[in-house]
Amino acid sequence: MSASTNTPHAAGPAGEAPGAPEFTADGGDWAEIAAEAERLGEERIVVNMGPVHPSTHGVLRLILEIDGETIRELRVGTGYLHTGIEKNMEYRTWTQGVTFCTRMDYVAPFFQEVGYCLGVEKLLGITDEVPTRATLIRVLLMELNRVASHLVALGTSGNELGATTMMTIGFRGREDVLRIFERITGLRMNHAFIRPGGVAQDLPPGTTDYVRELLPNIRLSVKELQDLTVENPIFKLRHVDVGYVSLTAAMALGLTGPSVRAAGLPLDMRKMQPYCGYETYDFDVPVRDKSDAYNRAMVRFDECYESIRIITQVLDRLDATPGPVMVADKKVAWPAQLSIGSDGQGNSLEHIKEIMGTSMESLIHHFKLVTEGFRVPAGQVYQILEHPKGMMGIHLVSDGATRPYRAHFRDPSFSNLQSTAVMTEGGMLADVVVTLASLDPVLGGVDR
Repeated sequence: MSASTNTPHAAGPAGEAPGAPEFTADGGDWAEIAAEAERLGEERIVVNMGPVHPSTHGVLRLILEIDGETIRELRVGTGYLHTGIEKNMEYRTWTQGVTFCTRMDYVAPFFQEVGYCLGVEKLLGITDEVPTRATLIRVLLMELNRVASHLVALGTSGNELGATTMMTIGFRGREDVLRIFERITGLRMNHAFIRPGGVAQDLPPGTTDYVRELLPNIRLSVKELQDLTVENPIFKLRHVDVGYVSLTAAMALGLTGPSVRAAGLPLDMRKMQPYCGYETYDFDVPVRDKSDAYNRAMVRFDECYESIRIITQVLDRLDATPGPVMVADKKVAWPAQLSIGSDGQGNSLEHIKEIMGTSMESLIHHFKLVTEGFRVPAGQVYQILEHPKGMMGIHLVSDGATRPYRAHFRDPSFSNLQSTAVMTEGGMLADVVVTLASLDPVLGGVDR
């Protein structure tokens, strides 16, 4: 740096005497730095991107700093959906909590319901008292739901690249699953069918045969999607080596589900910490050798077939296992087993007769259980299960009252989003769409 004294001027800047010298920076690489800063200021721009995935409908913000078509920095902005589900659960009974958590990941509602109820049952100390048939129904619904969730992930990821046929096939398969759900629970989503102590009601007559009738159609939808993608040159060009993350980075970032299994780690809570009797079923944990968008899709295909294997085993067990579907403890179970009227709406006459016509004590007890709820001993519990998106954890705290003192969910979609920057920075702008779709986040769970 050199100092040069320019021509004195009568009035210098504020605080300077007239004729003060001016310093000019020259030499070294200052000129190059200034030129580079000016160039970057013109070429690097910050853009907001989205929606990218069906569940990001305006509630997930991707903030990208791009240099031409290259991603220099990516930040994920969440918190726009703010459902307040966990806080709301503190103001409802333990049973009513199911109606809240089922709305978190609305593509896979049964996993929140089952995980929450398993946690409540641990606090109550009735885990071993839950009827076998109720557990079988839970496994049936979860594995059907796993297939439906993966079909949405695979179908919509194709649609985002312009392959509308993939979405129509995926939703066709999912429709068959939703028909089964509607037959069993009366609803296609937001079921609140799993209850602490069991399930709301038994399977309608003929349900196992109905599921067996639709299973080939569901398998065909998975197979058609596979045929469209596995060796498709365009699909492979858009997915192979796109959104890559190493196993080390995946573990450091808390990545679970198909994304970490694609990297070669068979991390599956159904095998590692079994629940609902999963240790008694014959199934495998699909893995691949590299976690990129292509292998994450392939793992989901494999998992659909493994779920169908489990469903087939469950159906045989259901046929051979009659019995109750709710614990016998009347401090938890309602006086009459819930059943739906012949018109499909409201409670059946038998149910109403049992709770209203048999004894005044039954009516009072039913009223108190429904309005006030049952008390759960003070304590806390952490329950883990394998969600379609990855590992879900449920932390419940009870102070001995009829409502949760605290309910918190470790939602896999939320944790998986942490890895988005690692997968996309340095890549192309168009690959952000593919990468986010391969993570398959659902924002109801992210912003619970």
